Parts: sequence; structure tokens; C-alpha cells
Amino acid sequence: MTRITVWNEFVHEQENDTVAELYPDGIHAAIADALEEGGFDVETATLHDHEHGLTEDVLAETDVLTWWGHAAHDHVEDHVVERVKRHVVEEGMGLLVLHSGHFSKIFKSLMGTTCNLKWREAGETERLWVTDPAHPIAEGLPESFEVPEAEMYGEHFDIPQPDALVFNSWFEGGETFRSGCVFHRGKGRIFYFRPGHETYPVYYQDEVQQVLRNAAEWAARDDDAPDVTRGNADPIEDIDTSDDRTVH
Repeated sequence: MTRITVWNEFVHEQENDTVAELYPDGIHAAIADALEEGGFDVETATLHDHEHGLTEDVLAETDVLTWWGHAAHDHVEDHVVERVKRHVVEEGMGLLVLHSGHFSKIFKSLMGTTCNLKWREAGETERLWVTDPAHPIAEGLPESFEVPEAEMYGEHFDIPQPDALVFNSWFEGGETFRSGCVFHRGKGRIFYFRPGHETYPVYYQDEVQQVLRNAAEWAARDDDAPDVTRGNADPIEDIDTSDDRTVH
């Protein structure tokens, strides 16, 4: 069974009455419930836990980590970020970065760019178009679906060219945005998914939950993947290795 750790900074829910009413047990609980309904083995962790709940032991047992952050990006300890990055790149742990997690330390570190964008909070309609219907993350979804109330994110989104673009969004105010982006870093698979502002009930929407379940299945660590570790290698053909400069 795929093991998922749902991470949330869990700040807005304790400081904003609107968010607390929408997500009384935290955004992480709503996401965890959606993933558990998909048959995944799910645990949660927050910023306030020891080591932010992302210890070496936790990450070693995690096939996919989901990340929601907004108000407290700078409070995430750098050594924890580096630990997460190592588990993605070297160990093949999947990473789902959600909504305002675009500005998290871990996403910016993996992208190598500012990850900046335009934004506007006006409760406007977002229409997501499936731009890659053959991708596993799009399985079971219609060619488009709407989020009735959303925070607008607009281009230019300062990220590297995605390996695949699964969703593209249009907003009522006229902007568009690359809202479902696939990346590979080392052994790890990464998916950025835009919807999910804390003051709107986005994570209760069926289509959004389906995307999360599809993405978790796609991004999961593959323990049966071939070992591609590189290092000092013996020659395939016979060569003279008697030179003093040869490293044995």
C-alpha cells in the first residue's frame, strides 16, 4: 500500500475564523481524508511537530509527501528542507506541492528559480482544462472542470519548463496559469497543483480530490525501480589500466 505523509503548516486554521470553520481539523485532515478514501495509508504532519514531523524515520517510510504552506515558509528549518530534498532526489520519494506551496523552500530549491507569480484574491471562478488527457494524473477527469471560488494565480510563473503540463487554468478575470505541472528530479517525481486556497472549500471538491489521488499514485516511490547509482565503474571492453593516473 502506498504510504503518504500529508504536511501542512497548520497556521491559518488557528488564526483565521473563516479557515477554521472550513477546515476545523486543518487542511491536512481534509486532504488526508480524500487520500484515505482512495485506499492509501496516510499520516499527517505539521510545522509545529518535532522536526516539523519530517524526521528521517518518517521520510524513510513515506512514498509520497504532500506539501501545503503559505504563511510560514520561512519558519521551515533549512536542515529539514535538505532532508526532504535528499529523499526526493536520491531516494525517489514523490512530492505533491499544493497551491501556495509554490513559494515553499523545498519547491524553490528543487526548481532553482524564484517560483514567483501574479495573484489576486477575489473569489472568482477558475476553469481547469486537461491539456494532457493521456497522463495518469488526468485519469477519470472530464476535459475541463470549474472551481467556483478561487484565488487567481497568473503568468508569468517563474518555474523551469515542466516535463509535462497536465492542467492549464483560466480565471474569470482573464488570466491563465500553468496549474498542473510535472517535474522529475533525480529519482523523484514532483507534481505542482495550483487549486487550494485556504478560505475556499476547494479540497472538498470531487475533481480536486480525484487529482490528488491520481497524483499520489503516479508520484509514489518505486522500490522495484532499477538502481541507477553511479560511481567508479569497471570498463566494458578490455583497456590498459596500468597507467599511474588510473583510479582503482
